[in-house]
Amino acid sequence: MRSTFGEASVRLYHLDDGIEGGSANTLFYGSLSEAMVIASQQSEAVQEGLFLATDNDVVAYLDMVEE
Repeated sequence: MRSTFGEASVRLYHLDDGIEGGSANTLFYGSLSEAMVIASQQSEAVQEGLFLATDNDVVAYLDMVEE
């Protein structure tokens, strides 16, 4: 993400790989710090499809963990 902070408002969602591109399923709306906790509690298979979206950016959860 370009720049962010723990209390930044984010949407945590999962992109499934269903037929015709799948769908986005929102897991959480709230602070980045809370979203990161929720994401970390998901299975590895789910984590691979998790994304965090702010007002101006989207990043894969696993890319945030690697930073």
